[in-house]
Amino acid sequence: MHVLVCDPISPRGIAFFKARPEFKVTVLGKRLPEAELIPLVADVDAMVVRSETKVTPAILEAATRLKVVGRAGVGVDNVDVEAATQRGVVVMNTPGGNTLTTAELTFFMLGALARKIPAAQASMAAGKWDRKLFQGTEVYGKTLGILGAGRIGAEVAKRALAFGMRVVAYDPFLTDVRARQLGIEAVSDPDGVYREADFITVHMPVTPETRGMLNAESFAKMKPGVRIVNCARGEIIDETDLVAALESGRVAAAALDVFVVEPLPADHKLRSLPNVVLTPHLGASTEEAQEKCGLEVAEILSAFLLTGEVRNAVNLPGVDAKTYELVKPYLVLGEKIGRLLGQLTPTAADRIHITFGGRARELPQTDPITRAILRGYLSNSAVKDINNINVRSAAASLGLAVEEKRSDEVVTFNEWLHVQVFHGNEKLVSAGGTFFGSPNNPRIVRVMSTAVEMPISGTMLLLNNQDRPGMVGKLGTVLAKHGVNIASMSLGREALGGEALTLLVLDTVPPPACLAELAADPAITNVKVITL
Repeated sequence: MHVLVCDPISPRGIAFFKARPEFKVTVLGKRLPEAELIPLVADVDAMVVRSETKVTPAILEAATRLKVVGRAGVGVDNVDVEAATQRGVVVMNTPGGNTLTTAELTFFMLGALARKIPAAQASMAAGKWDRKLFQGTEVYGKTLGILGAGRIGAEVAKRALAFGMRVVAYDPFLTDVRARQLGIEAVSDPDGVYREADFITVHMPVTPETRGMLNAESFAKMKPGVRIVNCARGEIIDETDLVAALESGRVAAAALDVFVVEPLPADHKLRSLPNVVLTPHLGASTEEAQEKCGLEVAEILSAFLLTGEVRNAVNLPGVDAKTYELVKPYLVLGEKIGRLLGQLTPTAADRIHITFGGRARELPQTDPITRAILRGYLSNSAVKDINNINVRSAAASLGLAVEEKRSDEVVTFNEWLHVQVFHGNEKLVSAGGTFFGSPNNPRIVRVMSTAVEMPISGTMLLLNNQDRPGMVGKLGTVLAKHGVNIASMSLGREALGGEALTLLVLDTVPPPACLAELAADPAITNVKVITL
């Protein structure tokens, strides 16, 4: 079997491959563009990449023998996972290798800000001796605010506590139990971090909700003189607003390892500010991390090629082919129900209850469906490397218990998948789905106790409103005013004149002004944009 190593990995990883006589190993000396790589992949069984090589649909089409792509690292943005899945190619990553090294960089950046180390070093290199100019601040007794308490955020918290810091954290998936285990304080929204923190560090994925979340509005809510560290994703910070906050002194200093555009343009304003520490995306750039990732990718690809064992796959349920065909339609439906509930959950949940009804209770295996539901539910969480293999442990690490039930109860639909989300004994949200006509036509048909008919893709607007004449017209008028077209609509209510649920499928995402106008209407109690 032919293994093509497209990007540099550790020598131990290469040696691991070469020690197995079943493998022919080709190591490329440098990253090749698509046109040069295509002629080399026709007889390749496995490809190893880091972040440089792009595995495009054209490359996948040319690699007719390709069985697996291994990413030495976490993110698979450079691999077209959908195209790989369509061609039956497994995509694997190495999520464990970068956690500690990124957490350490974060804390070192925090220390550099507190004691102004880079600026002091530059002054010394220039022949100066400016002790007063570089007076810093202790971190002991200060409050660190963590946005995103997944694996990296938790490791940062441990180090902050060791330095005598108080730690507050916001993560929609952080439960009180998990917070107590970590020795930190959970807050219910980002504003809780903004109000309390002397230092703020970001460890969240980029989602529609987190993109640009640190902006002029959020900076205004922070303590004057706050210091900010970002070793997660550049898009989470509005760089223009950050520059203004740094220049005004509202933000005392910032340390950034990631940027909206990388490489950071040479003339970017951030480069010229004296109160900024910049590094060129070094989060995973340690000998140890590269060693771990290189060896791990060699181990998991070898196991897959030689035994069929699947580890850290981002696109393959761990089931046999026959069972997979039976559960495959439910995987799509389950993930979408999970995504819906993940966006609707108003506070941290500690329990998910999944009911398999109708024909679904007769499936030979439901674990892949449960994993799909959890993967969808946690898709906007701070755990950035969730896949079918690790999603159960990710849920457990967030304090989220999972209950599954095969129900004999008579239901309206031939197939029934129902998911309920709880905090203690309080049901926060729930949704149910089925198939219309064929397994290729999944629909969400219940949200809480209200019957709906909801597609599983696109942008939707979900509203709770009073059931009274004129509401539909009012909604249409407001959306039209802001240039938003309605593709379809579903209405449901529990009782005449009570609270109704309105679901609108939209062609575009409503602008903030549109959402604000809807939310200001006293007849509307909840406005939520859902992206599936």
